[in-house]
Amino acid sequence: MGERIVVVSDSTAYLPPEVQARLKVPTIPLRLLWGDEVLRDGVDVQPQAFYERLEVDPVMPTTSQPSAGEFVDFFRRVAEQTNADILLGIFISSRLSGTVSSAELAKGMLPEMRVEVVDSLSTSMGLGLQVMAAAEAVLGGAPLKEALEVIERVRYRLQTLFVVDTLEFLHRGGRIGGAARFLGTALKLKPLLELEEGKIESLEKVRTKRKALDRLLEVALERRGQGAVPRAAVIHANAREECLAFEQEVQACLEPQELYVSELSPVIGAHTGPGTLGLTFYTM
Repeated sequence: MGERIVVVSDSTAYLPPEVQARLKVPTIPLRLLWGDEVLRDGVDVQPQAFYERLEVDPVMPTTSQPSAGEFVDFFRRVAEQTNADILLGIFISSRLSGTVSSAELAKGMLPEMRVEVVDSLSTSMGLGLQVMAAAEAVLGGAPLKEALEVIERVRYRLQTLFVVDTLEFLHRGGRIGGAARFLGTALKLKPLLELEEGKIESLEKVRTKRKALDRLLEVALERRGQGAVPRAAVIHANAREECLAFEQEVQACLEPQELYVSELSPVIGAHTGPGTLGLTFYTM
């Protein structure tokens, strides 16, 4: 018998319910700080209620990573509940959050445990697709080295593109990155953005959301090239109907073997704002 490896992640991966039911990946919640309240992402606050409140609450929430102490508790609890020999943690990009740093600190505080920390350089289903690939490899009996190679293969080929209704939330949350050059332009413009090397970068500014989504699909097709797409995911922030229509367009355009729909967790939605639509996929 090989060593028992358990894949863990954080709440921003926000795996679709059917995937989480199948793979049962333990996740540590990030935090929303809303006035005097501290809310655990996906535990104390769910997407729909979060976006409804975001529309009317004059106070803007901020976000924070779990502390090293919370990670110590999380790692110990998961190891105890699953009888894991090795915990393989894949977390939100270190260029968007301090989560990886907290996990590394916790690892150093647990010399009696084997913990492997991986920086996904992504979030949402860009992180989720890496988690899925690793969890399936481990369930299939892959040793740690092979599971790490699987993650790297997905991460290296990953594309994440998204359209926000406004840059206001990214600007306020300090996560705007290379999209800052679009600030100060006409407010009605819809920015097409991407996650590149773990941070948000600007691609183009487009006049309407429809045109931005059309352009997103064109870029996705260019980047796919001749490669097959094993998996893709469409992601939305309180825009389910729009997302389901977009899902059909993605299916026709990229012809992925598997296509998932996921919501942005409240911690990510706090930075992108409602109405965001995105696509993440990788090629073979």
